[in-house]
Amino acid sequence: MYKSYSMELAGRTLTVDIDRVAKQANGAAFMHYGDTVVLSTATASEKPREGIDFFPLSVEYEEKMYAVGKIPGGFNKREGKASEHAILTSRVIDRPMRPLFPKDYRNDVTLNNMVMSVDPQCNPEVVAMLGSSIATCISDIPFDGPCAATQVGMIDGELIINPTLEQNSRSDLKLTVASTREKVIMIEAGANEVPEAKMIEAIFEADKVNKEIIAFIDKIVADCGKAKHSYESCAVPEELFAAMKEIVTPEEMEVAVFSDDKQTREENIRQVTAKLEGAFADNEEWLAVLGEAVYQYQKKTVRKMILKDHKRPDGRAITQIRPLAAETDIVPRVHGSAMFTRGQTQICTITTLAPLSEGQRLDGLDEFETGKRYMHHYNFPSYSVGETKPSRGPGRREIGHGALAEKALVPVLPSEEEFPYAIRTVSETFESNGSTSQASICASTMSLMAAGVPIKKPVAGISCGLVTGETDDDYIVLTDIQGLEDFFGDMDFKVAGTHDGITAIQMDIKIHGLTRPIIEEAIAKTKQAREYILTEVMEKCIAGPREHVNEYAPKIVQIKIDPEKIGDVVGQRGKTINAIIDETGVKIDITDDGAVSICGTEQKMMDKAIHYIQTIVTDYKEGQIFTGTVVSIKEFGAFIEFAPGKEGMVHISKIAKERINRVEDVLTLGDEVKVICMGKDKMGRMSFSIKDVPADAK
Repeated sequence: MYKSYSMELAGRTLTVDIDRVAKQANGAAFMHYGDTVVLSTATASEKPREGIDFFPLSVEYEEKMYAVGKIPGGFNKREGKASEHAILTSRVIDRPMRPLFPKDYRNDVTLNNMVMSVDPQCNPEVVAMLGSSIATCISDIPFDGPCAATQVGMIDGELIINPTLEQNSRSDLKLTVASTREKVIMIEAGANEVPEAKMIEAIFEADKVNKEIIAFIDKIVADCGKAKHSYESCAVPEELFAAMKEIVTPEEMEVAVFSDDKQTREENIRQVTAKLEGAFADNEEWLAVLGEAVYQYQKKTVRKMILKDHKRPDGRAITQIRPLAAETDIVPRVHGSAMFTRGQTQICTITTLAPLSEGQRLDGLDEFETGKRYMHHYNFPSYSVGETKPSRGPGRREIGHGALAEKALVPVLPSEEEFPYAIRTVSETFESNGSTSQASICASTMSLMAAGVPIKKPVAGISCGLVTGETDDDYIVLTDIQGLEDFFGDMDFKVAGTHDGITAIQMDIKIHGLTRPIIEEAIAKTKQAREYILTEVMEKCIAGPREHVNEYAPKIVQIKIDPEKIGDVVGQRGKTINAIIDETGVKIDITDDGAVSICGTEQKMMDKAIHYIQTIVTDYKEGQIFTGTVVSIKEFGAFIEFAPGKEGMVHISKIAKERINRVEDVLTLGDEVKVICMGKDKMGRMSFSIKDVPADAK
């Protein structure tokens, strides 16, 4: 027997089955939303993992292709590593859940979400987020939940709760908000320049729905929730803190962390740690947790300095942005490049342009998202933070940062009709000390403009931080947080946008939620900072997109043809199109709607290819004049190729005004001649005449 619980959510029924499947997990919720089915489980190890100073939480979102009636592509024919979309969904689930586990908990915890069926009316991401919360809440794993999540779309200015996949594909807003009983704990958004006031309205519309869901979850937990298990705390002993303060006074620690240079500060802390190690050399128990204790001592010092004294570690004012610099064209021969520097954070973005056929194909669960022409990739090498470790490819953080910047820039990109290119930007982190993702947005905007991509408006990004006290009213919001303020603070609130509105938001917090005044202040401060960065730095470096693409970029021209003529251009087994490509050296892509993109480096050859294609798709009429080449000579006449794979015949009587006995007396293979169309002969072939070409056309 199992228990089933249901509620109406945005006009559809959400059903949760408990104790129906996966009973050996600490907690399991079999979720149904419409016909979307997700199995969410929460499991924890019996003992803490030794030798770590963090909570080992792992969140998985598994996309099963059978959920949408597909067999996976490729040779293996089974699901491989997680897709980029699955990784991003895992991160969105992780961010609101992580702060609700005990800070001193070191047991391994895995939250697994397996998507088994997808109803286009019911997004599986929302179901997985709710399932993770429910599975953890009913389990015996210590957790200060529940939390709930809601998605919000906007079409024609109207907010839509939990939009369908089809609605999502045409929405001006893709917002996900997670909440606890009292506060907002996570925000993720992509938007088409949505004004700040509208964004705040949408956030708290979602928060209202979340509170209804939490009331539903509370009933489930009250009915079948397990008692939470005890665990071995990894908290630092209070007596150790007391002993540390006698050796390194709070004033000395304040001097150690008060520096605008990351390397200087780290050296100061190294010396403090060495001093404490010497003092506690005989106490192995304290030495084992000394690293965490020094971290906590720094954290308390920095938070006290900011909250009580309004002093930041680098001496800046609360709303002051670090020194900014911007430049373009720092890398030769690439299609576009720009570098943006904010304090000790430095990003270089390279833009590459290519034919639309080189865009990325997506093989996922969303039938409305099959590919993308703009790709943003972000790299974070170890040297950027003064460390050494081998490169293992992008991790979840790098993928998330790249996706955030991509989301921020998509709304300002030109359409395919305006700019028929696939576009890739790669942000290389040269130096990192806080909010590299937002610096990559600034660098990418300038790189795109330097490459000649006609973006509609420039986009900038900035991050705000937060330090809170004992009450909801005791807090301070910081503009442009550096790494130390991110590590020791309570929030990283990233907002990107144009002068006219927001294009992306990502909010990470370490506390149990934010009040409305904090969110409103953070959004207001990021807007003020964004305006300054755009006006005073980026637009002074490069005022707008360059008129032409870079000399090293491919040149692409797009024309439209009747879709019914595509077969004529392609020819039997690709003979015609391949002949055009071989002769002109261009690359040709044709879409099903008749959009033909011609990509090349020589304008003359591109024009020639366009001429051939337009000639092929023309409905031939009597009196049209063509230039062609003699490709075959027969006793009765000659065949003229007027476009690759397209021929017409000139009868011997139509070659010259005077009578000739042999075609070879006038024409030879390879001759270029002007011909006029005479219609079609009895065999349905194009019939040409040379002698009837008007004198002014020769």
